Amino acid sequence: MKLLLLNGHGIDTRVNGSKLHIKDGRHTTDIEPEKYVFSPQKIDIDNIVVYGKNGNMTIDSIRWLIKHNVQVTILDWDGKLLTTMLPPESTNVKTKFAQYHAYENQETRLKLAKEFIKAKFDKTQVVLDYLKQRYPEIDNDFSKDSSKLADASNIKEVMGVEGAVAVYYWTQFEKFIPEKYEFDDRTGRYKTRPSGAGDMVNCMLNYGYALLEAECMRTINAVGMDVHVGFLHEMASGKNSLAYDIQEPFRFLVDLAVINLIETDRMEKKDFIRTDNYSLRLRPSGAKKLTEEFQTWMNKKVTYQEKSMMWRYVLLFKTRELAQYLNGKKRKIDFVNPSYVIERQDTDEIRKKILAISYSEWKELGFSKGTLHYMKKNAKGDKPFTLNAHVRERLEMWSGC
Repeated sequence: MKLLLLNGHGIDTRVNGSKLHIKDGRHTTDIEPEKYVFSPQKIDIDNIVVYGKNGNMTIDSIRWLIKHNVQVTILDWDGKLLTTMLPPESTNVKTKFAQYHAYENQETRLKLAKEFIKAKFDKTQVVLDYLKQRYPEIDNDFSKDSSKLADASNIKEVMGVEGAVAVYYWTQFEKFIPEKYEFDDRTGRYKTRPSGAGDMVNCMLNYGYALLEAECMRTINAVGMDVHVGFLHEMASGKNSLAYDIQEPFRFLVDLAVINLIETDRMEKKDFIRTDNYSLRLRPSGAKKLTEEFQTWMNKKVTYQEKSMMWRYVLLFKTRELAQYLNGKKRKIDFVNPSYVIERQDTDEIRKKILAISYSEWKELGFSKGTLHYMKKNAKGDKPFTLNAHVRERLEMWSGC
């Protein structure tokens, strides 16, 4: 997946001599905006994300993009999805009818709702396990709440179980975040607060989930389903209910992107701006960092159906499998697979070993003093780090700690 983010003032897209010309918005007075030129049939962009203040997009440029199967996603000031322009959808009307009939069948709807949440719980475990490796204070066992999903007899009860796990998850998530981010809630505890994010973490999460929502809408459009008719989320005016459903098993990718940005300390205060209603939004610099990080995680690979596949393709495959299930072409539906495990190299245990080993012991293992000095410096810090296989093997074998 490759996203092109357009931000700032004076965005311009137009067609000249059959080629698409794009000019990014102006962010600062001292840096000239980027310009791009794409020839017919030679564009490697999947989605153009517009998060800018103002600009022009000609009808010719929109037509050019749609004919080249490029999605146009427009985000609102707070990073939430405002609208999206999609390539022509599948014309398989039978899929939509099957979707509507499934929605009206309470047994089928409940089954699908549970499958979405079961998959979400599975990937929630992935994130908590990942954090637990580095932060021992995090409790990654939420089985007491998640086990109640099997007994849920209606959608309201399913949402109740999901809500309980969400409260638990965000309580643990909060533990690793530095105080400077001022993050203390994502569960709706402050219901009277204005629309938008009040802190940097929620601002990043909102923006990331909007990008994911747009990707879900793209896959739904591709397989010919109705984005407004979900099974877990209720239909409502202006709501993309099915996109919200399909988001659930993939939200963890946004969470991991935000975690990585925080741990590597790449986000700065200047990447955010406070609006007149006291909400935060991303500046162009922050939006670019988060867009690139989201893109990185969506392009990471996992083994599915005995193939190495990017998560962006897994999203498409799972959406297609849902359509096939609704059409009766598949007897079972499963959103949990592919399973995913992330092993950290900078675990709490490894950090303790690095800090405990002496220079003389390290030398006996065949390594230089300078290497250990550099490793100890990393182990004392908060940022993630990696070790080559030879060093990690020797550290794991060392039992002096």
